[in-house]
Amino acid sequence: MTLHECRILLVDDEAALLYMVGNLLKKEGYPCVDMAANCSSAMQLTREKEYQLVLLDVMLPDGDGFTLFEQIKQIKGSSLPVIFLSARDEDQVRLRGLGLGADDYITKPFLPEELLLRIKAVLKRTYHIDDTAGTDRIGKALINWGAGTISADGEDYTLTAKEYVLLKKLCENRGRILSINVLCDTLWPDGSYGYENSLMVHIRHLREKLEENPSKPEHLLTVRGLGYKIV
Repeated sequence: MTLHECRILLVDDEAALLYMVGNLLKKEGYPCVDMAANCSSAMQLTREKEYQLVLLDVMLPDGDGFTLFEQIKQIKGSSLPVIFLSARDEDQVRLRGLGLGADDYITKPFLPEELLLRIKAVLKRTYHIDDTAGTDRIGKALINWGAGTISADGEDYTLTAKEYVLLKKLCENRGRILSINVLCDTLWPDGSYGYENSLMVHIRHLREKLEENPSKPEHLLTVRGLGYKIV
């Protein structure tokens, strides 16, 4: 597992914070960031999906984060890492969260860079991830999976979250044709119907970063009527 394969659940009743942190994580390359504004929604998502990290507010409209923490642990087990996000910085509140077994406690407001560093530290510690390892080469382009970048012709390009997941899937099946349905299911696991045009847009953007001549690709190929493949 790499950092960019980790799925995150964000639970907070502040719409502005959900939007800010959700966009921040997606830009950082995390493939799936689900959001819940209350305990009941968070519990439903926890039952339906697998996550590698939960970011959890302490004060929620239909309960408190400490109780929700214990309920999530009952469902998913003690190994699922949780980071508390809270505007309450009293020592007893912070110590209660850490005493329950939380992996970290971050007081609002926080710097976006600090949040990303704390998340990365918890994920690397929990899943023994080495984000400095792992590269691939496609033609003249060097892919650094840990950094989520492509280097080609002296330029460095940052992969978006969708581009990262799509390219990873294609590289893991190098030389094989992957159907449009398979790739759409990879990018939109909650329902891929109707995303064919969006997939084509992501393919075009990847070609602009990978290929010397994106209009005449040599490595990310279209197999007419079937799908795409990396050669």
